[in-house]
Amino acid sequence: MQELKTKIKEFAASINSEIKEIRAHLHANPELSFQEFETSKFIQTLLDKYGIPYQTGFVKTGIIGTIKGENPEKRVIALRSDMDALPIDENPENKFRSKNSGIMHACGHDMHMASLLGTAKILNQFKEKWEGTILLIFQPGEELLPGGARLMMEEGALQPEPEWVLGQHVLPDMPCGKVGFRSGMYMASGDEIYLTVKGKGGHAAMPHKCTDNVLIASHIIVALQQIVSRHCDARIPTVLSFGKVIANGATNIIPSEVSIEGTFRTMDEEWRAKAKELITNIAQSTAKGMGAECEVTIKHGYPFLVNNDQFTDLAKQNAIELLGEDKVVNMDIRMTTEDFGFYSQKYPATFYRFGVKSEKDGSLHTANFEANEEALETSMSVMAWLAISFLNN
Repeated sequence: MQELKTKIKEFAASINSEIKEIRAHLHANPELSFQEFETSKFIQTLLDKYGIPYQTGFVKTGIIGTIKGENPEKRVIALRSDMDALPIDENPENKFRSKNSGIMHACGHDMHMASLLGTAKILNQFKEKWEGTILLIFQPGEELLPGGARLMMEEGALQPEPEWVLGQHVLPDMPCGKVGFRSGMYMASGDEIYLTVKGKGGHAAMPHKCTDNVLIASHIIVALQQIVSRHCDARIPTVLSFGKVIANGATNIIPSEVSIEGTFRTMDEEWRAKAKELITNIAQSTAKGMGAECEVTIKHGYPFLVNNDQFTDLAKQNAIELLGEDKVVNMDIRMTTEDFGFYSQKYPATFYRFGVKSEKDGSLHTANFEANEEALETSMSVMAWLAISFLNN
């Protein structure tokens, strides 16, 4: 394995320029969730070029590639990349700027795809050195409910079923060359909250003749904060945030409707269900008590993401073998969500981070985000090494 480890690193270095060109193309040609048609065609062309068989058509654009090593029936694992971009107008100063107006790979999915394609080349190059079968998941719609991961599994894409599912994600705060792992609970569930306060609008100078729906909406937002501060067990990570309020009145008009949109995130399913009941009850009772009504819609989103302890600890140790202990860090829990959580609910799974820190100070999901492409050599070699180490263990 020592000799194979060296060969993997050397091969990753030799194809790095090619993989960076692939990433540049993907970044410049982003597509929104469940609309990744050209992206899917591009990936299929590359898999054909690499001589890797695949099936397509899952959730319209999804792809499952298959690489078989020695004794392919022995074990099966899956490696996943998402494909979709975000509705963001990219900073024109960014490298390889998006050619599609208002659409941007602002979450690193272009890096994920390029990395998995590089990983596929490495695994295919050395397929006589490992045993089992590896599924390559190129998945649509990570950024949009109900989530491409869930839909691909519902369509039976993961066949034969894997023993382990491995995924990775860029981290802009982490330097290139480093990776991060966390065993156990890692990322939160996420539900979307939509509230509509309805009452009698009217002239702002005569509030006694209408219901002040703006004021009522404000009281609802304030009242809902007690769900986290007074109803939640303090040991359970929980976030309730509202990011959009629309009261389409004027300086002298109280609108008849006010809409509120937000998110609820946590890491406990029992509490998640209870909290959604509380949100509904508090919002409706607050509105009723002030003479209005409140319609509540809560979209059940992604489940929490939990990393299998045994397999993730093993992956971390294998990453240390490849990169050295100083290049592998421990991650904290995150209240962000990922539809990879669907895989982790059904299969033993490991979701880890790789550093893409660049000179530009840009966070994920912003127009300024710019991943450092030099991270690709590390990301593809790590994923290939983790897969091979697991299969040969």
